[in-house]
Amino acid sequence: MKSIYADYLFDKYIFVSNGETGTDQFETLFALANLFNIRIIEGEKLVSGDMIKYAASRLGQNVPEPFYRGFPQSVRELSPDKLLFDQLVHYTITYGFGNFSEAGHSLFEENFERTAFKENADIREFRIITEEEAVYALAEIVNDLLAGTRPLSEGQYNLVKEYITDHGFMPESIASKNTAVKLLMDTRKPEFADFIMMSDVIKLVDEINYNLYQSENIKKLNLKNQDRKFITNVMNRLFEAGRVDIRSCFEKKKIWSGLLHHIHYTSGSDVAKQFVDAMRGKENRSVYSEFERAMAEKNITDAVDKLKAGKGSAAVLRNLNYLISRCENVQDMEYVINSIDSDNVIVLLQLLLSYSQYKQGNEPRTFKFTKYNMMKVHPETEEEQKKRKSVITVGQANMLAAKIKEKLVPTLRNRLGKVYIDPDMTSYALPLQETATQGGIGVLTKGSRLKLPETKKLRAFTYWEKADDIDLSVFGIDEDGLRREFSWRTMSGNQSEAITYSGDETSGYNGGSEYFDIDLDKVRELYPNMRYMIFCDNVFSGLNFDECFCKAGYMTRDLIDSGEVYEPKTVKSSFIINCGSRFAYLFGLDLKSNEFVWLNFAVNSRANVAGTTNMDFVLDYFGITNIINVYSFFEMMAEEVVSDIAEAEIIVTNKNVECAEGQTVVREYDIEKMMAYMNM
Repeated sequence: MKSIYADYLFDKYIFVSNGETGTDQFETLFALANLFNIRIIEGEKLVSGDMIKYAASRLGQNVPEPFYRGFPQSVRELSPDKLLFDQLVHYTITYGFGNFSEAGHSLFEENFERTAFKENADIREFRIITEEEAVYALAEIVNDLLAGTRPLSEGQYNLVKEYITDHGFMPESIASKNTAVKLLMDTRKPEFADFIMMSDVIKLVDEINYNLYQSENIKKLNLKNQDRKFITNVMNRLFEAGRVDIRSCFEKKKIWSGLLHHIHYTSGSDVAKQFVDAMRGKENRSVYSEFERAMAEKNITDAVDKLKAGKGSAAVLRNLNYLISRCENVQDMEYVINSIDSDNVIVLLQLLLSYSQYKQGNEPRTFKFTKYNMMKVHPETEEEQKKRKSVITVGQANMLAAKIKEKLVPTLRNRLGKVYIDPDMTSYALPLQETATQGGIGVLTKGSRLKLPETKKLRAFTYWEKADDIDLSVFGIDEDGLRREFSWRTMSGNQSEAITYSGDETSGYNGGSEYFDIDLDKVRELYPNMRYMIFCDNVFSGLNFDECFCKAGYMTRDLIDSGEVYEPKTVKSSFIINCGSRFAYLFGLDLKSNEFVWLNFAVNSRANVAGTTNMDFVLDYFGITNIINVYSFFEMMAEEVVSDIAEAEIIVTNKNVECAEGQTVVREYDIEKMMAYMNM
């Protein structure tokens, strides 16, 4: 089975059997348990020796040693002067003399011996299935992914694309225009044009321009003839099918005019001629033009009606700030609020989060959006702040959040039957914004929280190849937003039992690694004002992550160290960072609640040094589960929440449970199933 399929299922705690079983089944089961704490709970007879090697490749084994090979004990024994001298000598050798030939190590470490590994690590419960069963499981996953209206992450999209290509699968529907456009671009199968409208052709051109020509400027096209012909054929198919939403196309009239000129489009039908003439003419009949005219005339009710009739009630939701900020009387405000009748659950949930986290209107804002599967972050400038057109108060934001929640309850009610929901599911966030995420074992949705055992410390790690210098760093943030940096630039004077750093590896082309050990109790003692910690990864070498190999993740280790620096048994999550960027947020810690918080998003950034980036917006993700979470969502969806698993049709839990025929289990990592339920 292809690695992309096997890897995706492994992240859901499933091995796929290659059909070969040996006589060493007991030995293999023992090795999986001994090396990785993997217990096979189903399909033991399908186990084979190759699963040991495969698990090692996914969870990590023979990971390169860090700069301080005696980490963490030897680091704590060295003075700040020795730590600084170590790194300065290393920097001189690598960057001064240009010697990147082998990984550097400390000059001052004495010989050391590690104690035998004796920690208690959590058991991972895996199933083994046949390839036939795997194909069925993948089909279910692909259908769930295609049912979601949100854009897919790179890993999710690649799975869908490979499955469609390998199995000749043509879906009956694709809910996300973004997914349909990318499949159309990558497969060049004209059938995928049947899932988009004419206005989506601009998105298609944008994706081609970025992916094939590395350009983000759609106004300056330089497409090859084969791409021009492809776009022309797609347009002609849409004209023939009558999928021409001309009013929406008016919204990007100038871009359309430039595109038609660039591809030398010639009208082949009356419908096509009318469209081309409209895009090249002077008149603009877009919905938003009419909407803006009504707004300029301060006719709020007319503006709402025009927007709702032309673009649907979801467009009213997306323009709530603008509309509310222009209301001059109570009647107008009530009219806007009463127009919130969208069945688009995703939009409602996103706005609920946005308004629940709204800050005072006169504060500088940070705009964040996802494009090309990476998050773009733009802090508002003073000039932009002065030119704001839509400012609402915190009171108005709270009112809107309450109204949206009122709309959600009847919209979702009784969509499911009897549901059992584990109380622990309040800690998990819904997959509302997962486009920029990296996939891997143990990865959860942004904002999900995990309680850390008080007897453990957290060991964050990154290791890599084909890049000389990748940096792991941590930033502490207090309640007032003040920031303290723990990185290669600062750690020579900050090493302690609270925060220990393995040293800056700068010559790791053939294999490098870095670690941070965090003892939360000691951190709270040493830094009493610190509330949050945020972990980042960046490529100092000037490459993007997708030009090298890099993994990151975390372990929970005993407060008293034993074993090797990297012990696969203790790995809670391990994921590949492969975004077209030099910077990624990994995860955070809430020191007040003693919880690990998932971030995991790639930022469209050329930053080689983590300390130069804006992090204020990241704290929004720390409070997501207080607003909406997996428990509260399924509670709203249920016809009845039951306390007995045997009575449930759907079981929502983070534990392994035995279920009867006809019961559906939704686990904390079943992002595809959650996406499908949100789009029912």
